[in-house]
Amino acid sequence: MSRSSVVLFDLPKLKDEIASLTEEQNQEDFWNDQKAALAVVDRLNDAKYKVDTYTTIQSDFEGVSLLLEDADADSPDMRELIEETENSLKKKIHELRNDLLFNGEYDSLNATLEVHPGAGGTEAQDWADMLFRMYGRWAEKHHFKWQVYSYENGDEAGLKSAMVKISGKNIYGLLKGEKGVHRLVRISPFDANARRHTSFASVNVVPEFGKVADVVIDPKDLRVDTFRSGGAGGQNVNKVSSAVRITHIPTGIVVSCEIERSQLFNKQTCMEMLADKLMQRKIEERDAQMKSIVGEQKNIEWGSQIRSYVFCPYTMVKDHRTEFQTADVNGVMDGDIDDFIYSYLEMLARTGKQS
Repeated sequence: MSRSSVVLFDLPKLKDEIASLTEEQNQEDFWNDQKAALAVVDRLNDAKYKVDTYTTIQSDFEGVSLLLEDADADSPDMRELIEETENSLKKKIHELRNDLLFNGEYDSLNATLEVHPGAGGTEAQDWADMLFRMYGRWAEKHHFKWQVYSYENGDEAGLKSAMVKISGKNIYGLLKGEKGVHRLVRISPFDANARRHTSFASVNVVPEFGKVADVVIDPKDLRVDTFRSGGAGGQNVNKVSSAVRITHIPTGIVVSCEIERSQLFNKQTCMEMLADKLMQRKIEERDAQMKSIVGEQKNIEWGSQIRSYVFCPYTMVKDHRTEFQTADVNGVMDGDIDDFIYSYLEMLARTGKQS
């Protein structure tokens, strides 16, 4: 199934936004709050980029149209020029269309991604590790920064839990649709009778909010445990208890970090992740309250099945929200998930939602 084509471009609205942001930037006290000022600058640059790209596309399109009208179509050099211009135009349109899909409030932020196996022991733990590798290959292909915060090996294979920070352009916007339960159907390599098994693993994605003023963490609400780190593949193994796990007792949220030999650094990273998770919880509670007021029910909840990966008796990966699917299971598991990501973003664009 091919992806749909969605382009949402409101040129007058973008020009009004540029004018408003420029006026705000010219205020005398603009740089008094540097964090807020930088956010305005980022929004202004983004809006200018979209308008400039649109203007370039429009100019290129007019140029191609004139070439088609006036040029000698039988000339090999002219045919080559027209083809090159058309290919360049298609690429710019594709890039602009994708950029327009990132309109959520937190889409531009970096994110932490967590993977946890469902019930099923070794089979589910192996599936969780396969997903973890899939996202790692995706990040590698796009040259995004991938930093493992914690990784707990499974009993015989796979993983019990893993958390990684991914940094790059629009990371949360790209990965927010991956939150949910992922289902695997395959002949289990751990079953001596070669029977077909169904396994589940959950993925959560949290934006990196940074320093959030309205999240206050009371130290009395925390339980801090230290342990020896032992990352995936035996990396970062320490002889001292430098890894840190923090439990937020009122909510039950648990975060851990073992990426550094410094216990202090790992604790600081844990506190930042905890603040991000508490902020996400706050936003979700606010959204749930608003939706209860207007009578809207959320279709996709944490714990619901969002995507199926079938290895046997046929090969298929299908997203149950967008209906996008492919038979290239090996490609998907090797990180080729962009079509799933953008199909979800296009669905949000069609429905007028942001997350």
